[in-house]
Amino acid sequence: MGYWKSTIVPKFKKVFEKNNTKKTAAAEVCKSFDDAKEEYSKEFEEKKSELQTKVIEIYEASSTEIKALVKEPKDASLKKNSTGVTKFLEELSKIEFPGSKPVHEACSKFGPTLVQGPVFFVFEKVSTFIVVEEKETSSKDKEVAAEEEKKEEVAVKSEEKAAEEVVAPVEPPPAC
Repeated sequence: MGYWKSTIVPKFKKVFEKNNTKKTAAAEVCKSFDDAKEEYSKEFEEKKSELQTKVIEIYEASSTEIKALVKEPKDASLKKNSTGVTKFLEELSKIEFPGSKPVHEACSKFGPTLVQGPVFFVFEKVSTFIVVEEKETSSKDKEVAAEEEKKEEVAVKSEEKAAEEVVAPVEPPPAC
């Protein structure tokens, strides 16, 4: 029993205390980021026109998982794609996207799951550029879908006509 208390229990405490300090530090980073959100929003509005093309290039070069995460941020997909998120934030910090540099540093230290609030804030700002692009492509998609519906309607009508011809009543054979 003495060995257990003297060597093993202190190791367990050390493991669990590290986790708490990491969470505490991540919470402090999130709090300081929340305090600076207004500044990042103002800076974002000022640089919006400059950043649009660069952000779209970075977004297009990223993986489909990251694209989906930017459009619809979810905790589970953030955890699954943590390395991709870190790379995406690194690319944003290279072009000096407002707020991306401190978020990238925090992700590198603590992981994206512990600083998900700031990560989702940056993704929300990035998605404002993406929505404009999606509207253009969605109008093309709507036109293609309308054409396909017309083709399907024509095909259904021709099948109905063929079915009517087959179902046409046949005269009964004369009685004997």
